[in-house]
Amino acid sequence: MSNIFKCYILGFRDNFYQGWIGNCQYIQWQLVLILSFWNLFGGNSQAAQNRSSLPALVSNLTSIDSVLFQNQESQQIKLPEQFNQAPILIAAPENFNPGLRVPPPLPKPPVIKPPEKPSPPPTSKPEKPTKPVVLEGIQTNFRNNTDNFGQRNLFIEPTLQWRSPNGNKIFLTTGFNLFEQRGVESVINIPVKLGWQGKIGDATLHTTAGVDFFDRLPTAINFNAKVELPIVPPQVSSTGKLLSGVTISANVDHSPYKFNAQTLENQITAWRFGPDLYWQIDKYTSLFSSLRLGNYNDGNFEIQSFSRLERKLGQFSLAANLFNWSYSRNAEITNGYFSPPDFLVYNAEVAWEGEIADFLRCRLFATLGQQRLNGELDDAYGYGSRCTAKFSPILDAELDYSFSNVRNQSTGGGGYGSNSLTGQLRVKF
Repeated sequence: MSNIFKCYILGFRDNFYQGWIGNCQYIQWQLVLILSFWNLFGGNSQAAQNRSSLPALVSNLTSIDSVLFQNQESQQIKLPEQFNQAPILIAAPENFNPGLRVPPPLPKPPVIKPPEKPSPPPTSKPEKPTKPVVLEGIQTNFRNNTDNFGQRNLFIEPTLQWRSPNGNKIFLTTGFNLFEQRGVESVINIPVKLGWQGKIGDATLHTTAGVDFFDRLPTAINFNAKVELPIVPPQVSSTGKLLSGVTISANVDHSPYKFNAQTLENQITAWRFGPDLYWQIDKYTSLFSSLRLGNYNDGNFEIQSFSRLERKLGQFSLAANLFNWSYSRNAEITNGYFSPPDFLVYNAEVAWEGEIADFLRCRLFATLGQQRLNGELDDAYGYGSRCTAKFSPILDAELDYSFSNVRNQSTGGGGYGSNSLTGQLRVKF
């Protein structure tokens, strides 16, 4: 029995030493792993060593393998969302148990703003639609001049007027003209003119250019330019009546001299240029003065002046007219146009103007004075009327008749008389 007990004791001793040594080797192996782990994490493991005791380390031995595996995996694979997270702390509880880790927050959905309506810069103004050129009206001029020596000049010329978007005006004139004269074959003329009127600063510029076609004569060119400039700004009443102001203008003109059929047959052309002056002295008094210098293609030269002083007295008016005309030589026999070396006319005019009906307004006048031709004086008189009928807001017409004994040609001592019938038909759009 003693032998059996002895054997049991020896067996227990051998097993004890073997188990203790095995446990020591196992503990030593684990310590080696712990020291390797600390070496991998330098300062953090050192700080952990200073703060922890051996029992605490032993209590965490069971989770070392999982920590090593997790740490190795985090170094090899980094999720994109981790780059934007706060730094990971080794001692945090979620690092020792992945189940305790708080899942990263879901990315916030992007805020989609409604598209903003483009707004123009604050200084820019909305562009107004461009208006096309608009036809404003049509004015047809009619004139029929006859005298007691068999001369007749007929003019029918309609003019179309447009207004451009910037306020300028555009004119197109054409028509039919007839010149008849005793002993001369008649001449038919068709003019074509294109005109423009606009403002340049305070000045108003009016220009026309075109071509005159004839039935049996060569084509001729016509040109006209006029510049008006107010010297004293006009003062206008609330009713639109001119109270005061001074305006001057400069004129230049080149065209065939449409005096009669013989002048056109001889292809006489002339350059005329000179100033005009209009002075509204007061509400009832006005002065108009004009000067023209003419240079003809046949070598002749003219000086022509006209002045008119008018005073209104209610529906009546009084006016004084002065006209002077002189040429460097008399070319009436050779080229057919009246060209006196000295011609002077002065007269007084009395007129009445008023409404005869709601749609009809007329003016009646008579003149009396003297005319001087080559030093000889003769009576100068005339009379006439002008009526304007307004048929509608867009349609009106004007008719003017006058008679005068003021000479328009040399008569060799015989009496001279001329009749003039003029008119206008105006359509406004």
